[in-house]
Amino acid sequence: MPIIPFEFLIPRRPVSLQAKPKGLNEWKTFVRSEAEKFWKGDSSIKGSYLQLTLVYICSDDSPPDTDNIIKPIQDALIGLVYEDDNLVLDVDSHRRFMSDPIDTTNLPSLLQQGVFTRQECVYVKVSESQPLEKYL
Repeated sequence: MPIIPFEFLIPRRPVSLQAKPKGLNEWKTFVRSEAEKFWKGDSSIKGSYLQLTLVYICSDDSPPDTDNIIKPIQDALIGLVYEDDNLVLDVDSHRRFMSDPIDTTNLPSLLQQGVFTRQECVYVKVSESQPLEKYL
């Protein structure tokens, strides 16, 4: 049975959807390998609508746009975390700079770890989609 919410940390600068195919495929493989380290489900999620949340902790050195990092990460989780990415109804994507103060008090522990490393990383969380009014 799949276990959600599911979260993991990608300890590397993300690759943009606009990257060259070789770099993009290597990135997706890396993302999947990191997710496999944390995935405890015996099968992928089927028949449940999901929310994907990303938090990119970045340097000030020309980071990729948040909208360009979503699809490669989402695609890397197909067949492992969820059966198909059409189950992902909602996406939240955030980018914060390491140089700015980040209050870690109420952050999930994996995201706290990412902030404390002072290296670029992406926190990923897959959870159940909520009714629309919860987001507005």
